[in-house]
Amino acid sequence: MRLSRRSILKSARALPLLAGSFGFPAFGSQAFAQTAPGASAPAEMPPVLFVHGNGDHAALWITTLWRMESNGVPRDRMLAINFTNPLARTDDKVEQPNRSSTEDQRRELADAVKEFRQRTGAARIALVGSSRGGYSIRNYIKNGGGADISHAVLCGVPNHGIYEWDEGPGGEFNGRGPFLRGLNEGESEVTPGTAFLTLRSDGIDKYAQADGRFVGKPGTPTGVTSDGPALKGATNLVLGALDHREVAFHPRAFREIYKFIAGREPSRIEIVPEAEVKLSGLVTGTPGGVVTNRPVSGATVEIYRVSPESGERIGGPIHSSQTGADGRWGPVQVEPAWYLEIVLTSAGSTTTHSYRSPFPRSSDVVHLRAARPLGSADAGAGAVVLMSRPRGYFGLPRDVVLIDGKEPRDVKSGVPADSVTILRLPAEEVGRPVVTMFNGERIVARAWPASENRIAVAELTY
Repeated sequence: MRLSRRSILKSARALPLLAGSFGFPAFGSQAFAQTAPGASAPAEMPPVLFVHGNGDHAALWITTLWRMESNGVPRDRMLAINFTNPLARTDDKVEQPNRSSTEDQRRELADAVKEFRQRTGAARIALVGSSRGGYSIRNYIKNGGGADISHAVLCGVPNHGIYEWDEGPGGEFNGRGPFLRGLNEGESEVTPGTAFLTLRSDGIDKYAQADGRFVGKPGTPTGVTSDGPALKGATNLVLGALDHREVAFHPRAFREIYKFIAGREPSRIEIVPEAEVKLSGLVTGTPGGVVTNRPVSGATVEIYRVSPESGERIGGPIHSSQTGADGRWGPVQVEPAWYLEIVLTSAGSTTTHSYRSPFPRSSDVVHLRAARPLGSADAGAGAVVLMSRPRGYFGLPRDVVLIDGKEPRDVKSGVPADSVTILRLPAEEVGRPVVTMFNGERIVARAWPASENRIAVAELTY
């Protein structure tokens, strides 16, 4: 159904405002549909390939892709990679099931760069990486790929390690290990011929801390500081009080990413909604409890429009499909003001009811993973509700974080380090609405019975 301009503007006013002191626009999330109206991207801007971090997937770039589109960057000039096995090994040289080495990542990125360059016809492209994704970018450029890459943007990348310890020298994140020593050797820590930008936090990146409490050794010096992500020879920027993930996915990070690659300021930071929104993505699995981006076949995806005030379903499913061997679900067409419930059911996994804020633009990277299994800590609970923030952490007292009207007790204050908070409800409260709020974003989930192996997730977009 096509919406008039009047309807689009009315929908925009109806959506929760994610602006103001927290720096969020009125809309947010990622990829694929008509290019947004507004200023066109400069002709000299290269295609951009986005590279996710440890254990993550392409969907984390959804708001960045939308903001790029809202500044006139065509969808077919952008790509977000899914590494098959996104988690690092304990020892880089020792195989572990469903985990990857630095060389695995380099090869997979090299294949993606080659395919993307052929598809776009571009001689050189730009790479943007979050956290571990920056390692594969640096490794690729340093070991023969520099001629393909015009710009490299490294967001919250622990370029000098998360720690510098004699213990575990084969660990990829050990600043004293062979991998990082190899990347950082020489007078300059960047590869000539490619323009490098690093973005880092002003002291609240959990993986750039002097104390080892975030890597399981409280009171032990790590040997690194908040300056760890900076590189000699790069343009190094401090973005303020943003956490480890936000330095890649926050609107402030978008501004610097765009400006560095395009050579000018973006014409807008907010996300411009589309009249027609189509969504699709992958269902991926966790074999042996290890998160991967391996497709899951035979999974069922159902989508419902829900009330923004109660989380109740409005009518029957607007989409129902089962994944094939490629793990893909969709597409489904929705309106840019609809709140959604996405139900994922797959053999051997928890049935997951994901509640989402409206999608203002189309995307083919709305990737889905089943929620974690119900465990001993959930014993006796009638319902389990998670509040999840994939593109950042909950910072107290920096942020407003409320679940069911209360500040969560399982979120630690100080350096933001928690991206999920858990609410357990007694059996007599199954089925009731649960209001979750993070700064300007508000999602209402429903409490589903844990006895039926179900979990509800209020998944934040911002």
